[in-house]
Amino acid sequence: MTASALVSADALLSGGDLPKFVDGSWYLGGDRNPAQEYLEAHLPGAVRFDLDEVADHKTDLPHMLPAPAAFASAVGRFGLSHTDDIVIYEAGNLLASPRVWWTFRAMGVQSVRILDGGMRAWREAGGAIHQGHYTPEAVRFDARFDPSVVVGCGDIQEIVSTQSAQIIDARPAARFRGEAPEPRPGLRCGAMPGAINIPSSSLLTDGRMKSEEALKAIFADAGVDAQRPIVTTCGSGVTAALLLLGLEVAGYLNIRLYDGSWAEWGRTDADNCPVQTI
Repeated sequence: MTASALVSADALLSGGDLPKFVDGSWYLGGDRNPAQEYLEAHLPGAVRFDLDEVADHKTDLPHMLPAPAAFASAVGRFGLSHTDDIVIYEAGNLLASPRVWWTFRAMGVQSVRILDGGMRAWREAGGAIHQGHYTPEAVRFDARFDPSVVVGCGDIQEIVSTQSAQIIDARPAARFRGEAPEPRPGLRCGAMPGAINIPSSSLLTDGRMKSEEALKAIFADAGVDAQRPIVTTCGSGVTAALLLLGLEVAGYLNIRLYDGSWAEWGRTDADNCPVQTI
């Protein structure tokens, strides 16, 4: 797997100084409390990144990318600099840490990776676990936003119209086909015309990213063309980042993420946002 995206617990524990850890745990449906779980167990010196808190609060869309200045202010208070070596992890299965990883990359952080296997792998490797609050000293974070990694609604409308890029949707197949309702109210059922469906769950084995070879086979079987640009999407931009991570691990290039995803495109009052059902 690509060293730039995923790192093993064994590699971190044998590599000298530990990186700055960020707990990116987040759960669909609110069945678990990531803030409480962080207090009960976290990696050494880890700070907690709340996707819903470090977000753009000027929109009613969920956990959208924050403005660079707002992001810099938040993570600076976490004691994180744009020059730090940062590793994102989560307490459960791979879900939200790719979104946090992608956000840091969008804000210009060069050295940011995901702990392969999360806290479970860290424990299995003999890594120390801390408890309680951790309050780091605030530092300066210089956000250097990279607009090339994200697309907005206008961009995706043009892509749907011209088919200038491949759109890959990470939602479950039944939602993609319009056979199951969306979990958020006020959204239409179906998919963007021309989109390819690769459910994010198909990229995982036992909650971890599959091997590079297995991922390549999945994308090839779905008809993804490595020579053409790719945009990932999902329900609200979280599993789209997991899909983007899988594509990167498999060696694909020129990948962007549609931040608004179906939470924006699927609105019943959305203009020029056609929907197909299969």
